[in-house]
Amino acid sequence: MLLGFDPGKDKCGIAIMSQDGQIITHQIIASQEVLSKIEQLIARYQVNLVVIGNQTTSEIWQKKLQSHISIPIQPIDEHSSTLEARDLYWKMYPARGLKRFIPQGMRLPPRAIDDLVAIILLQRYLKVKN
Repeated sequence: MLLGFDPGKDKCGIAIMSQDGQIITHQIIASQEVLSKIEQLIARYQVNLVVIGNQTTSEIWQKKLQSHISIPIQPIDEHSSTLEARDLYWKMYPARGLKRFIPQGMRLPPRAIDDLVAIILLQRYLKVKN
């Protein structure tokens, strides 16, 4: 299993994905709780790699993770991942009612999408790996 991690100052996105690309779970966690949550997820899902975005606060989070977990951490380019995560949101949760007539590029998801960014990071890793 793989753990995707979109690091942030106040909140972080986390996703668990199988090696074949199946999304197991995804969530947004407050930054102060994320290390203990990652440890729990690693144990529960037998994660063998953490894929982390390489931009905002990444270096700080990599150091924190290295002191708490013993599995490899793989940084990956997260350029434009938020835009891709918006598209993913609308694929996972299609617009309903009158909102469906608004072009997708003009709609904003009604919630934070850090967890979906974590999924995008995992998808990028699997694409590069294969």
